Amino acid sequence: MAGRNPGTELELGRISKVYVNRPAVVRHAEQIKKWKTLKGNWQAAWLLKAVTCIDLTTLSGDDTPSNVQRLCFKAKHPIREDLLKALDMHDKGITAAAVCVYPARVSDAVDTLKAAGCNIPVASVAAGFPAGQTPLETKLAEIRLAVEYGAREIDIVISRSLVLTGQWEGLYEEIRLCRAACGEAHMKTILATGELGSFANVYKASMIAMMAGSDFIKTSTGKEVENATFPVGIVMMRAIKEYYWQTGYKVGFKPAGGIRTAKEAITWLMLVKEELGVEWLTPELFRLGASSLLGDIEQQIFYHVTGSYPLQHELAMA
Repeated sequence: MAGRNPGTELELGRISKVYVNRPAVVRHAEQIKKWKTLKGNWQAAWLLKAVTCIDLTTLSGDDTPSNVQRLCFKAKHPIREDLLKALDMHDKGITAAAVCVYPARVSDAVDTLKAAGCNIPVASVAAGFPAGQTPLETKLAEIRLAVEYGAREIDIVISRSLVLTGQWEGLYEEIRLCRAACGEAHMKTILATGELGSFANVYKASMIAMMAGSDFIKTSTGKEVENATFPVGIVMMRAIKEYYWQTGYKVGFKPAGGIRTAKEAITWLMLVKEELGVEWLTPELFRLGASSLLGDIEQQIFYHVTGSYPLQHELAMA
């Protein structure tokens, strides 16, 4: 991730002037849903691009070393080898972007990927995920432990109460401290947009997170009632664009939660291309947070190659 965002001083004057035209955002989001679906080789190409941007995730209470190991194997081999050969993509190094787990499972993932001889980074949620209702000292300790265990990316979650009560200085300081605790590990800041109350708050929280040094801003934990939506994505990407214009630093974007189909993945990619440009369509600047999405993408690629959908036993479990 070249040109890492160092953050800036907190500029409350800019935050206080934020206004979001909600009807215009919603209208644009409705138009997005009407975009034509790609077909044939174009669809396959965009789906393979989506695969390389997936943070393959398991965040369940019953996670064990064995299912984390299986997830890591799937991250290294996301699409069946014969399907990639049919597309002449078997030697292009297609893997998932990262494996995302709880801090307690980071060592399992790191050891498995090291044994497999691949350099896929391990990401860990931290800082009181998913609710954020944890004392700051505990949040910072959890981040440091995850980094110590080998996580190269940390997905922190903000305290929503700081947004809802307008405590922007407190939010900025909390994220700055989390960034410092991450050290060399890259930090994705989860805004939990479904719990922020308004698009204006989403925009303000996005700007504060970037000012505080976030490498990525992320929509959701995947545990909220409302997760990644196109209107919220538009608002967050407009904030990323403004921050880039003002500072020259590119901050990544990660929609997460509820993205389950290949069609949705392609739509997100196209939206990023429209709002931020082609240079954002890399794992360094765009991620898809998902657990079941890869299965649907592989099914669609299977259909593209063979002309029929796979039987249940024909694709490896993620």
